[in-house]
Amino acid sequence: MSGWLLNIPIQATCSPEDAQMYAQWTKEGDWDLLPSERAWSDRQSLLEERGYILRQRYRTGWRPSWLGHNRDPFSCEDSIISRHDHVIDATRRKDNLLVSIKVVKDASNEVKIARLVSSPQVVRNPANHCVSVLDILPDPVFPDKALMVMPYLRPFNDPPFNAIGEAVEFVKQTLEGLHFMHSIRVAHRDCAAANIMMDGRPLYPQGHHPVEINRTPDFLHEAPHLSRLDHPVKYYFIDFGISSVFGERDPPYVLGTKGRDKDPPELSDHTPYNPFMLDIYILGHVYQEEFIDFLEPLVTAMMHIQPERRPTAEDAILMLHNIISSVDTTLLRWRLRSRSESAPERVVYDTVAVAREGMYHLRRLVR
Repeated sequence: MSGWLLNIPIQATCSPEDAQMYAQWTKEGDWDLLPSERAWSDRQSLLEERGYILRQRYRTGWRPSWLGHNRDPFSCEDSIISRHDHVIDATRRKDNLLVSIKVVKDASNEVKIARLVSSPQVVRNPANHCVSVLDILPDPVFPDKALMVMPYLRPFNDPPFNAIGEAVEFVKQTLEGLHFMHSIRVAHRDCAAANIMMDGRPLYPQGHHPVEINRTPDFLHEAPHLSRLDHPVKYYFIDFGISSVFGERDPPYVLGTKGRDKDPPELSDHTPYNPFMLDIYILGHVYQEEFIDFLEPLVTAMMHIQPERRPTAEDAILMLHNIISSVDTTLLRWRLRSRSESAPERVVYDTVAVAREGMYHLRRLVR
């Protein structure tokens, strides 16, 4: 057996007979690049010239790693298909930074706003929670498109929140970020859960796979992660595809019903509405779906049916501070309860939480 195979978990190997079967399936095209993947393979040379390296699957001359070895292709990293046609992960050569590359319309409003929130005068502002643009490249496949390079981020709620303090920090950062956006006259208009991400590196010091995000980078093992309560992360808004930017004297009104959240009552193709107040509603809806009852006064205000009666982002921050000031700080480390858990589950999870906190305080004492 080859030396490198000795380090592969037994479940990732297969019998010679299965290896032959997988080789036949491969020959028949079961793991061929999809059409959208071939477009990324066609971009590989330009990206490499600019210092961005795609995963092995998309490199020129790729040969599946399981061929010629008793490897189960379902356990091989280069069998993993990208899940989004217009976005792919890559590694920046100069510092090994994991990045995301998105196909966008060249000179589009999305590019304009992404450049604005990444400009030198605002990108270093700690209140800026907009994903930054690292590079914009010409698309060699579609001349009317561009390739927008950004830091790689993962969903804000994966792994799940465990403690009340983690939820409070998320709400604090997202309100801070929304207030910052609004202060530079940018309305996101689609700040739903899918468009809020986090830099998960503090939680995953050993990294994780960019597609199968709960696996290690080589895809062979589950990726271990740390607690965000003890290893804080930063949250970011992404995707400015339907966002709007206004001049100081421009009336802040828009038309349109696009966006992931269809619940805001003001959405209309005919009656103008205030997109800044729309953002407040959408973010309040995220909090309603994700978190527990102690945020109810804030959520109720943010989701008021009358947009003009909702708080601004700045006022919402003040409301959050008032709520936090009324909570015993020791409770911030207490576990975040799921709305769906049963009474027996609650007893078990509470017991585990008590034990975890006991270990936390014991470690602090012996340091």
